[in-house]
Amino acid sequence: MAIRMAVKLDGVNFTAAETTLVETPDFAASAFRYASGVAALRIRNSVGEIIVLPFHGQQIWDARFHGRRLTMRTMFDDPAATTNYLQNYGAFFLHCGVTAMGNPGPGDTHPLHGEVPHAPYHAVQLLFGEDETGAYIALTGKTRYTLAFAQNVETQPVLKLHAGTGRMTMDVAIHNLKATPMEVMYLAHINFRPVDGATIFDTVPDDVKAFRVRTTIPPIFKPSEAFKAMIAEVAAKPWLHRDIVPGRAIDPELVMGLDFRSDADGWAHSIQMLPDGTADLVSHRPSELPRGVRWMCRTPDQDALGLFLPATADADGYTAEKAKGNLVIVPPGEAFRCSMAFGALSRDEAAAMAQHIGKVRAAA
Repeated sequence: MAIRMAVKLDGVNFTAAETTLVETPDFAASAFRYASGVAALRIRNSVGEIIVLPFHGQQIWDARFHGRRLTMRTMFDDPAATTNYLQNYGAFFLHCGVTAMGNPGPGDTHPLHGEVPHAPYHAVQLLFGEDETGAYIALTGKTRYTLAFAQNVETQPVLKLHAGTGRMTMDVAIHNLKATPMEVMYLAHINFRPVDGATIFDTVPDDVKAFRVRTTIPPIFKPSEAFKAMIAEVAAKPWLHRDIVPGRAIDPELVMGLDFRSDADGWAHSIQMLPDGTADLVSHRPSELPRGVRWMCRTPDQDALGLFLPATADADGYTAEKAKGNLVIVPPGEAFRCSMAFGALSRDEAAAMAQHIGKVRAAA
């Protein structure tokens, strides 16, 4: 990618009063600080905006495109200045991992979803440039996790938003700074808001063998008999979950692994097709992120659709995933890399993607 300008953010004074940092014909970026003390950037193009937390996990806290808020509904209005995952759970996008991720199982000592969801970042920059798709604005930075005798790893994401679209891309590099091999786990936690009457289309075949519905419930939840019956129904016919039915509770959560088919370029796709013809999108490369989950939660306090959370492993914690052989081994001095695309599609973009998904499904 051809970078035309870089703006270093480490020395910027983020205050309660929002201040414009840079403005171009295609983009604008402004800085502010939440009452909690968390610094934020508002990045805009002609069809919407994202709010990112450049020093706090490089989370995308909120996303709004084509006149609609994409972000899940939660109990959190603003980000909290904490590293406790469940005490600050409201973002549209969170990086998870990197030495472990998922729900800690018996014998696990890692925090829920690992070290990076709320990690501090440095060397933070806004980048402006052009690539084969056109003009873009990007956010990048680095976070390092070092534990004596065990871990030394640096994570560097690059979030890119192009002009005139609600579709974003994310490239992630996880560098092993040790002189010995290192185990890596990564999951991209992308949290849309489900829309009543919408339908999920994806490149997963309607075959029960292509779905792995989680039937065990984490001990923090107390499921009802109705929820248990719903899980049993979806486990038998998992494709039934694709319709977003008004009034259908999913409390506490529905979690399933999916086996995708890829297109000729190696990409797998999922969309939430809205009644108005627009859509939400997640695209990933199964060659890089071969596992992951779809996550749904529809309760009085949370309303969320993890359309797909692409990952290196399932979300059952370090010990369970190691036993499955799902850990990535990164040689000394090298890096694990992955890419994905996500966001909102216009009617024309959504129609084209739905047609493309149909062709991928029919080709097998």
